[in-house]
Amino acid sequence: MRKRVLTFLLITSLCAISVPAQGDVVSSKMVLIKTINGSISPKSVRSSGDGVVSAHNMMYRHSVTVYDAKTFELIKTVPDSVSLKSFGFSKSSSNFKGAPVEGSYSPDGKYLYVTNYAMYGPGFNKEGHDTCSPASGFDNSFVYRINRSNYEIDAVYPVGSVPKVVEVTPDNKYVLVTNWCSYTLNVISIESQKVVKTIKIGRYPRGIAVSKDSKKAYVAEMGGNRIHVINLDDFSVSYIPIGSNPRAIVLSPDNSMLYVTMNLSGRVASWDLIANKAGKTVKTGNAARSLAISADGTSLFVVNFNSDTISKVRTSDMKVLQTISACNEPIGITYDAPTNNTWVACYKGQIKIYSNN
Repeated sequence: MRKRVLTFLLITSLCAISVPAQGDVVSSKMVLIKTINGSISPKSVRSSGDGVVSAHNMMYRHSVTVYDAKTFELIKTVPDSVSLKSFGFSKSSSNFKGAPVEGSYSPDGKYLYVTNYAMYGPGFNKEGHDTCSPASGFDNSFVYRINRSNYEIDAVYPVGSVPKVVEVTPDNKYVLVTNWCSYTLNVISIESQKVVKTIKIGRYPRGIAVSKDSKKAYVAEMGGNRIHVINLDDFSVSYIPIGSNPRAIVLSPDNSMLYVTMNLSGRVASWDLIANKAGKTVKTGNAARSLAISADGTSLFVVNFNSDTISKVRTSDMKVLQTISACNEPIGITYDAPTNNTWVACYKGQIKIYSNN
Protein backbone atom coordinates (compact mmCIF):
# COMPACT_ATOMS: atom_id res chain seq x y z
CA MET A 1 0.00 0.00 0.00
CA ARG A 2 2.81 2.39 0.91
CA LYS A 3 4.51 1.65 -2.42
CA ARG A 4 1.32 2.58 -4.31
CA VAL A 5 1.00 5.85 -2.40
CA LEU A 6 4.62 6.78 -3.10
CA THR A 7 4.18 5.94 -6.78
CA PHE A 8 1.02 8.09 -6.96
CA LEU A 9 2.77 11.02 -5.29
CA LEU A 10 5.73 10.73 -7.66
CA ILE A 11 3.49 10.73 -10.73
CA THR A 12 1.49 13.68 -9.38
CA SER A 13 4.69 15.65 -8.75
CA LEU A 14 6.01 14.95 -12.23
CA CYS A 15 2.74 16.06 -13.80
CA ALA A 16 2.80 19.28 -11.79
CA ILE A 17 6.33 19.99 -13.00
CA SER A 18 5.81 19.13 -16.66
CA VAL A 19 2.42 20.80 -17.21
CA PRO A 20 2.29 24.55 -16.40
CA ALA A 21 -0.82 25.58 -14.52
CA GLN A 22 -3.35 27.53 -16.58
CA GLY A 23 -2.72 31.21 -16.12
CA ASP A 24 0.96 30.70 -15.27
CA VAL A 25 1.96 33.94 -16.95
CA VAL A 26 5.74 33.67 -16.78
CA SER A 27 5.77 30.23 -18.45
CA SER A 28 3.43 31.17 -21.30
CA LYS A 29 4.01 32.94 -24.59
CA MET A 30 2.15 36.04 -25.72
CA VAL A 31 -0.10 35.10 -28.62
CA LEU A 32 -2.08 37.60 -30.68
CA ILE A 33 -5.78 36.74 -30.47
CA LYS A 34 -7.52 39.91 -31.64
CA THR A 35 -6.94 43.15 -33.54
CA ILE A 36 -9.44 45.95 -33.02
CA ASN A 37 -9.78 48.58 -35.74
CA GLY A 38 -12.24 51.39 -36.16
CA SER A 39 -12.43 55.10 -35.48
CA ILE A 40 -9.71 55.06 -32.83
CA SER A 41 -6.28 56.55 -32.23
CA PRO A 42 -5.44 55.26 -28.75
CA LYS A 43 -2.74 56.95 -26.68
CA SER A 44 -3.45 54.49 -23.87
CA VAL A 45 -5.61 51.57 -22.78
CA ARG A 46 -6.74 50.70 -19.26
CA SER A 47 -8.36 47.62 -17.76
CA SER A 48 -11.02 48.19 -15.13
CA GLY A 49 -10.31 44.79 -13.64
CA ASP A 50 -14.02 43.98 -13.65
CA GLY A 51 -14.87 43.34 -17.26
CA VAL A 52 -14.05 46.32 -19.48
CA VAL A 53 -11.05 47.97 -21.12
CA SER A 54 -11.08 51.60 -22.24
CA ALA A 55 -9.03 53.31 -24.96
CA HIS A 56 -8.32 57.04 -24.84
CA ASN A 57 -8.15 58.51 -28.33
CA MET A 58 -6.68 62.01 -27.94
CA MET A 59 -7.70 64.97 -30.11
CA TYR A 60 -7.53 62.84 -33.25
CA ARG A 61 -10.84 61.10 -32.47
CA HIS A 62 -12.12 63.12 -29.49
CA SER A 63 -13.41 60.03 -27.75
CA VAL A 64 -13.03 57.28 -25.20
CA THR A 65 -13.97 53.83 -26.49
CA VAL A 66 -14.99 51.11 -24.04
CA TYR A 67 -14.75 47.38 -24.81
CA ASP A 68 -15.93 44.14 -23.26
CA ALA A 69 -12.76 42.51 -21.92
CA LYS A 70 -13.99 38.99 -22.76
CA THR A 71 -15.73 39.39 -26.12
CA PHE A 72 -13.70 42.42 -27.29
CA GLU A 73 -16.93 44.02 -28.53
CA LEU A 74 -17.32 47.78 -28.44
CA ILE A 75 -19.66 48.68 -25.57
CA LYS A 76 -19.70 52.45 -25.85
CA THR A 77 -18.06 55.39 -27.58
CA VAL A 78 -17.94 58.36 -25.20
CA PRO A 79 -17.45 61.71 -27.00
CA ASP A 80 -15.18 64.15 -25.19
CA SER A 81 -17.62 67.01 -25.80
CA VAL A 82 -18.81 68.71 -22.63
CA SER A 83 -20.64 71.84 -21.48
CA LEU A 84 -18.24 73.53 -19.06
CA LYS A 85 -20.95 76.07 -18.25
CA SER A 86 -23.16 73.36 -16.77
CA PHE A 87 -20.35 72.59 -14.32
CA GLY A 88 -19.73 76.26 -13.49
CA PHE A 89 -16.44 76.65 -15.35
CA SER A 90 -17.36 78.83 -18.32
CA LYS A 91 -19.77 81.61 -19.24
CA SER A 92 -19.95 80.27 -22.75
CA SER A 93 -22.86 77.98 -23.58
CA SER A 94 -20.75 76.27 -26.23
CA ASN A 95 -19.76 72.65 -26.00
CA PHE A 96 -16.05 72.16 -25.47
CA LYS A 97 -13.95 69.27 -26.70
CA GLY A 98 -11.06 67.60 -24.93
CA ALA A 99 -8.30 65.19 -25.94
CA PRO A 100 -8.34 62.00 -23.81
CA VAL A 101 -4.83 60.85 -22.85
CA GLU A 102 -4.98 58.36 -19.97
CA GLY A 103 -7.62 56.83 -17.72
CA SER A 104 -7.99 55.37 -14.24
CA TYR A 105 -10.92 53.53 -12.64
CA SER A 106 -12.18 54.21 -9.14
CA PRO A 107 -11.68 51.21 -6.82
CA ASP A 108 -15.45 50.89 -6.34
CA GLY A 109 -15.84 50.52 -10.11
CA LYS A 110 -18.29 53.39 -10.45
CA TYR A 111 -16.17 55.88 -12.38
CA LEU A 112 -13.52 56.30 -15.05
CA TYR A 113 -11.34 59.40 -14.70
CA VAL A 114 -9.75 60.70 -17.91
CA THR A 115 -7.12 63.36 -18.53
CA ASN A 116 -7.36 65.71 -21.52
CA TYR A 117 -4.18 66.87 -23.23
CA ALA A 118 -5.92 70.12 -24.17
CA MET A 119 -9.35 71.72 -24.37
CA TYR A 120 -10.94 73.20 -27.49
CA GLY A 121 -13.53 75.96 -27.45
CA PRO A 122 -14.00 79.64 -26.54
CA GLY A 123 -11.27 80.90 -24.22
CA PHE A 124 -8.83 78.11 -25.04
CA ASN A 125 -6.38 79.68 -27.46
CA LYS A 126 -2.97 78.25 -26.64
CA GLU A 127 -2.87 74.48 -26.94
CA GLY A 128 -0.07 72.73 -25.09
CA HIS A 129 2.97 71.11 -26.65
CA ASP A 130 5.32 68.28 -25.71
CA THR A 131 8.18 70.80 -25.40
CA CYS A 132 7.16 73.32 -22.79
CA SER A 133 7.56 74.81 -19.33
CA PRO A 134 5.30 76.73 -16.93
CA ALA A 135 6.58 79.91 -18.60
CA SER A 136 5.12 78.79 -21.93
CA GLY A 137 1.70 79.98 -20.84
CA PHE A 138 -0.19 77.11 -22.41
CA ASP A 139 -3.84 76.62 -21.52
CA ASN A 140 -4.77 74.63 -18.47
CA SER A 141 -7.05 71.65 -19.00
CA PHE A 142 -9.60 69.40 -17.30
CA VAL A 143 -10.01 65.87 -16.02
CA TYR A 144 -13.35 64.24 -16.82
CA ARG A 145 -15.23 61.78 -14.63
CA ILE A 146 -17.25 59.27 -16.64
CA ASN A 147 -20.09 57.56 -14.79
CA ARG A 148 -20.03 53.88 -15.73
CA SER A 149 -23.75 53.43 -15.11
CA ASN A 150 -24.51 55.36 -18.31
CA TYR A 151 -21.05 56.26 -19.66
CA GLU A 152 -21.71 59.98 -19.48
CA ILE A 153 -19.41 62.72 -18.19
CA ASP A 154 -20.87 63.74 -14.83
CA ALA A 155 -18.03 65.82 -13.35
CA VAL A 156 -15.03 67.85 -14.51
CA TYR A 157 -11.98 69.04 -12.58
CA PRO A 158 -9.69 71.94 -13.56
CA VAL A 159 -6.04 70.88 -13.52
CA GLY A 160 -2.75 72.10 -14.93
CA SER A 161 -1.37 72.38 -18.43
CA VAL A 162 -1.18 69.21 -20.55
CA PRO A 163 -2.24 66.68 -17.92
CA LYS A 164 -0.91 63.22 -18.69
CA VAL A 165 -1.35 60.38 -16.19
CA VAL A 166 -4.23 60.00 -13.74
CA GLU A 167 -4.44 57.52 -10.84
CA VAL A 168 -7.09 57.01 -8.19
CA THR A 169 -5.76 55.97 -4.79
CA PRO A 170 -6.91 52.49 -3.63
CA ASP A 171 -8.74 54.02 -0.65
CA ASN A 172 -10.77 56.16 -3.08
CA LYS A 173 -9.63 59.33 -1.31
CA TYR A 174 -7.64 61.13 -4.01
CA VAL A 175 -7.33 61.47 -7.77
CA LEU A 176 -3.72 62.24 -8.71
CA VAL A 177 -2.83 64.00 -11.98
CA THR A 178 0.56 64.83 -13.50
CA ASN A 179 0.68 68.09 -15.48
CA TRP A 180 3.36 67.88 -18.16
CA CYS A 181 3.77 71.59 -18.91
CA SER A 182 2.98 72.90 -15.42
CA TYR A 183 5.65 70.64 -13.88
CA THR A 184 3.21 69.73 -11.11
CA LEU A 185 1.07 67.03 -9.55
CA ASN A 186 -2.54 67.90 -8.70
CA VAL A 187 -4.21 66.13 -5.78
CA ILE A 188 -7.99 66.10 -6.14
CA SER A 189 -10.06 65.22 -3.08
CA ILE A 190 -12.91 62.90 -3.97
CA GLU A 191 -14.78 64.07 -0.86
CA SER A 192 -14.59 67.79 -1.64
CA GLN A 193 -14.39 67.36 -5.44
CA LYS A 194 -11.63 69.98 -5.55
CA VAL A 195 -7.87 70.21 -5.98
CA VAL A 196 -6.57 70.28 -2.41
CA LYS A 197 -2.84 70.24 -3.12
CA THR A 198 -0.50 71.09 -5.99
CA ILE A 199 3.00 69.69 -5.66
CA LYS A 200 5.98 70.85 -7.71
CA ILE A 201 7.65 67.93 -9.47
CA GLY A 202 10.10 69.28 -12.04
CA ARG A 203 10.46 68.92 -15.80
CA TYR A 204 7.80 66.76 -17.42
CA PRO A 205 6.08 64.79 -14.67
CA ARG A 206 4.45 61.67 -16.05
CA GLY A 207 4.00 58.17 -14.59
CA ILE A 208 2.22 57.57 -11.28
CA ALA A 209 1.96 54.49 -9.07
CA VAL A 210 0.26 54.35 -5.67
CA SER A 211 0.99 51.91 -2.86
CA LYS A 212 -1.82 49.50 -2.02
CA ASP A 213 -2.21 51.07 1.45
CA SER A 214 -2.63 54.51 -0.22
CA LYS A 215 0.18 55.95 1.90
CA LYS A 216 2.64 56.76 -0.90
CA ALA A 217 2.52 57.95 -4.47
CA TYR A 218 5.46 57.48 -6.82
CA VAL A 219 5.76 60.07 -9.60
CA ALA A 220 8.22 59.96 -12.52
CA GLU A 221 10.04 63.16 -13.45
CA MET A 222 10.62 62.32 -17.11
CA GLY A 223 12.72 65.42 -17.77
CA GLY A 224 15.02 64.49 -14.88
CA ASN A 225 16.48 61.41 -13.23
CA ARG A 226 14.38 60.67 -10.19
CA ILE A 227 11.12 59.33 -8.84
CA HIS A 228 9.30 61.58 -6.37
CA VAL A 229 7.94 59.64 -3.39
CA ILE A 230 5.01 61.58 -1.97
CA ASN A 231 3.64 60.89 1.50
CA LEU A 232 -0.12 61.13 1.00
CA ASP A 233 -0.70 61.89 4.69
CA ASP A 234 1.31 65.11 4.90
CA PHE A 235 2.47 65.55 1.25
CA SER A 236 6.14 65.52 2.19
CA VAL A 237 8.46 64.37 -0.60
CA SER A 238 11.53 62.14 -0.81
CA TYR A 239 13.34 60.84 -3.88
CA ILE A 240 14.55 57.70 -5.63
CA PRO A 241 17.58 58.31 -7.92
CA ILE A 242 16.34 55.95 -10.62
CA GLY A 243 18.27 57.33 -13.61
CA SER A 244 17.65 59.46 -16.67
CA ASN A 245 14.29 59.89 -18.39
CA PRO A 246 11.87 57.77 -16.31
CA ARG A 247 8.44 57.56 -17.93
CA ALA A 248 6.00 54.91 -16.66
CA ILE A 249 5.85 53.18 -13.26
CA VAL A 250 4.32 50.02 -11.82
CA LEU A 251 4.61 48.42 -8.40
CA SER A 252 4.88 44.71 -7.67
CA PRO A 253 1.70 43.27 -6.11
CA ASP A 254 3.38 43.11 -2.69
CA ASN A 255 4.76 46.67 -3.16
CA SER A 256 8.33 45.51 -2.53
CA MET A 257 9.59 46.45 -6.00
CA LEU A 258 9.22 49.42 -8.32
CA TYR A 259 9.60 49.05 -12.10
CA VAL A 260 10.18 52.01 -14.41
CA THR A 261 10.56 52.47 -18.17
CA MET A 262 13.56 54.63 -19.09
CA ASN A 263 12.40 56.11 -22.37
CA LEU A 264 15.61 57.31 -24.06
CA SER A 265 17.75 54.30 -23.17
CA GLY A 266 15.00 51.81 -24.00
CA ARG A 267 15.48 50.05 -20.68
CA VAL A 268 13.35 48.96 -17.76
CA ALA A 269 14.83 49.65 -14.32
CA SER A 270 13.91 48.06 -11.01
CA TRP A 271 14.19 49.42 -7.48
CA ASP A 272 14.02 47.40 -4.28
CA LEU A 273 11.76 49.43 -1.99
CA ILE A 274 12.54 47.29 1.07
CA ALA A 275 16.33 47.55 0.79
CA ASN A 276 16.04 51.01 -0.83
CA LYS A 277 18.52 50.23 -3.57
CA ALA A 278 18.67 49.81 -7.32
CA GLY A 279 17.93 46.42 -8.79
CA LYS A 280 18.68 45.06 -12.24
CA THR A 281 17.87 46.82 -15.49
CA VAL A 282 17.22 45.36 -18.91
CA LYS A 283 17.13 46.67 -22.48
CA THR A 284 13.80 45.95 -24.16
CA GLY A 285 13.89 48.08 -27.32
CA ASN A 286 14.02 51.62 -28.62
CA ALA A 287 11.93 54.08 -26.60
CA ALA A 288 10.47 51.90 -23.85
CA ARG A 289 7.27 53.80 -23.15
CA SER A 290 4.52 52.16 -21.09
CA LEU A 291 4.51 48.98 -19.03
CA ALA A 292 2.11 46.73 -17.15
CA ILE A 293 2.59 43.94 -14.63
CA SER A 294 0.84 40.59 -14.35
CA ALA A 295 -1.43 39.95 -11.38
CA ASP A 296 1.03 37.42 -9.96
CA GLY A 297 3.92 39.88 -10.29
CA THR A 298 6.08 37.49 -12.33
CA SER A 299 5.98 39.33 -15.64
CA LEU A 300 6.25 42.83 -17.05
CA PHE A 301 4.83 43.81 -20.44
CA VAL A 302 6.60 46.71 -22.15
CA VAL A 303 5.86 48.63 -25.36
CA ASN A 304 8.90 49.79 -27.35
CA PHE A 305 7.61 52.74 -29.35
CA ASN A 306 10.40 53.15 -31.90
CA SER A 307 10.98 49.42 -32.31
CA ASP A 308 7.30 48.68 -33.00
CA THR A 309 7.53 45.79 -30.53
CA ILE A 310 6.34 44.59 -27.15
CA SER A 311 8.52 42.70 -24.69
CA LYS A 312 7.78 40.35 -21.84
CA VAL A 313 10.23 40.54 -18.92
CA ARG A 314 10.58 38.07 -16.05
CA THR A 315 10.74 40.11 -12.86
CA SER A 316 12.75 37.59 -10.82
CA ASP A 317 15.91 38.22 -12.85
CA MET A 318 14.83 41.03 -15.24
CA LYS A 319 15.36 38.83 -18.27
CA VAL A 320 13.52 39.44 -21.54
CA LEU A 321 11.57 36.27 -22.28
CA GLN A 322 9.86 37.35 -25.49
CA THR A 323 9.88 40.28 -27.90
CA ILE A 324 7.42 40.35 -30.78
CA SER A 325 6.44 42.76 -33.52
CA ALA A 326 3.24 44.51 -32.53
CA CYS A 327 2.23 47.44 -34.71
CA ASN A 328 3.29 50.86 -35.87
CA GLU A 329 4.06 52.95 -32.76
CA PRO A 330 2.82 50.87 -29.82
CA ILE A 331 2.29 53.47 -27.11
CA GLY A 332 0.07 52.13 -24.30
CA ILE A 333 -0.40 48.80 -22.57
CA THR A 334 -2.59 47.24 -19.89
CA TYR A 335 -2.95 43.80 -18.33
CA ASP A 336 -6.46 42.48 -17.74
CA ALA A 337 -6.22 40.07 -14.80
CA PRO A 338 -9.58 38.25 -15.14
CA THR A 339 -8.81 37.15 -18.72
CA ASN A 340 -5.01 37.05 -18.44
CA ASN A 341 -4.80 39.11 -21.63
CA THR A 342 -2.54 42.03 -22.50
CA TRP A 343 -3.98 44.93 -24.51
CA VAL A 344 -1.71 47.20 -26.57
CA ALA A 345 -2.64 50.66 -27.86
CA CYS A 346 -1.24 51.36 -31.33
CA TYR A 347 -1.12 55.10 -31.90
CA LYS A 348 -1.85 54.80 -35.64
CA GLY A 349 -5.29 53.35 -35.01
CA GLN A 350 -5.41 49.81 -33.64
CA ILE A 351 -5.62 47.81 -30.44
CA LYS A 352 -3.82 44.47 -30.27
CA ILE A 353 -4.86 41.85 -27.71
CA TYR A 354 -2.50 39.06 -26.63
CA SER A 355 -3.32 35.96 -24.65
CA ASN A 356 -0.95 34.86 -21.89
CA ASN A 357 -2.62 31.50 -21.31
